[in-house]
Amino acid sequence: MSRGDDEFVEFSQAAWKRLVHAAYLMTGDHHRAEDAAQTALARTYASWSRVRRQDAYAYTRRILVNHLTDLWRRPIREQPHDTVPDLPSQHDVADEVSRRQWLLEALRTLAPRERAVVVLRYYFDLSEADVATELGISVGSVKSMGARGLARLRVHNDRVSPGAAG
Repeated sequence: MSRGDDEFVEFSQAAWKRLVHAAYLMTGDHHRAEDAAQTALARTYASWSRVRRQDAYAYTRRILVNHLTDLWRRPIREQPHDTVPDLPSQHDVADEVSRRQWLLEALRTLAPRERAVVVLRYYFDLSEADVATELGISVGSVKSMGARGLARLRVHNDRVSPGAAG
């Protein structure tokens, strides 16, 4: 196994959940998140012999963000279906699921770049410089988009739950 297939399988199993979750936070759609994570891992595998000695997770995360950015530039056309899926009942939803739903709704209010900055900065806990490098923008842009994004999240929080601290 000259390409290190066993190492890649181990890496992809360890990284899968976190990549899907990050993509889900950025897209708000579980199916697109899984597709994006799979695409990122497939592209990582193509360069695995070179990447495995470096920070493979950072490399894959960068591919994930770039792939999602490309999708925002070229939106996927949705295909109509004959049936409408049943919506889950909102009455019996656990507190954790409610918070998760709130977060996704709040993230949807952000512009795609702001969403990417907020997720990379606060979910992945990357520095402003690292976010700037991954998105190909200046550190100042990361700061301003992050501040705008957090302000929008606070406004969304105030609208959804009046009197809640932001």
